[in-house]
Formats: sequence, C-alpha cells, structure tokens
Amino acid sequence: MADAVTRPTDADPVAFVDAVAHPVRRRDAHTLLALYGRVIGQPAVMWGPSIIGFGTYRYRYASGRTGQAPAAGFSPRAAATTIYLPMGVEDLAADLDALGPHRRTVSCVHVTDLARLDTEVFERVVARGYAAVRAAWPEPA
Repeated sequence: MADAVTRPTDADPVAFVDAVAHPVRRRDAHTLLALYGRVIGQPAVMWGPSIIGFGTYRYRYASGRTGQAPAAGFSPRAAATTIYLPMGVEDLAADLDALGPHRRTVSCVHVTDLARLDTEVFERVVARGYAAVRAAWPEPA
C-alpha cells in the first residue's frame, strides 16, 4: 500500500502563509492561524506543501487502510481558502447557513473572503468540527 502523500512536515506555517501570493488569502490565512490556535489549542503544523493542520487523529477505514490526518485545518488556495472538516459538513448545516458567503462540499468549506463571514459562527464551526473528530477518534496521534 502506498504511503500517504499528505503528512506532517517541518516547514514553518507562518513562512508558508507569508509567501501566499493572493493578498486576501494571505490576510485570511494569518487570521486563521490565530483563530485556530485559540479555538483548537494546538500548534499549527504544515501537512504536505499546502495544508495547515491543528491536532491529529488516526483513522481506520472498513477496508483496513489506516492513516493520520489533521483534526482541523485549512489551505489558502488560489481561488478560495479551503477549510477542512474531516467529519463532514452535514451536522454543521445550521451554522453554515448563518455563516455568510461560502461554498461547501462533503467535508470542506470554501471561503473567498473571511471578512465577509460571521466570525462568531465561524469559530463555532471550527470548534464543533474539531470536537466531532475528537469524539470519533479521542486519542490524538
């Protein structure tokens, strides 16, 4: 079985964010570094070349495949900042409906401008998303 490509690295998350070309993504990423650190209480760690993660968990699929992933995280992508919610967005629908402009997929929220979101609701989404991971996989990796 192949090794996971996305794994923790020694890269500096702040240096990564400082190098983000898009000024809004860079500004939002700096805001998210502080917000996640405060809400999650874990240090930022680079996962692969472009994901900033907070906390970890180990998972096991029904197939037997196992792995490690960030319990919460984000990535400042070119088109939007991607917020990773490993347990999915379904249980967060009411909060996400009140969040402000975003696009969602099965386990991600895509934001083009953090300043247009309700900060209190966003913090709640991050906290609830992290708590759901911890409830499903209580032992940090």
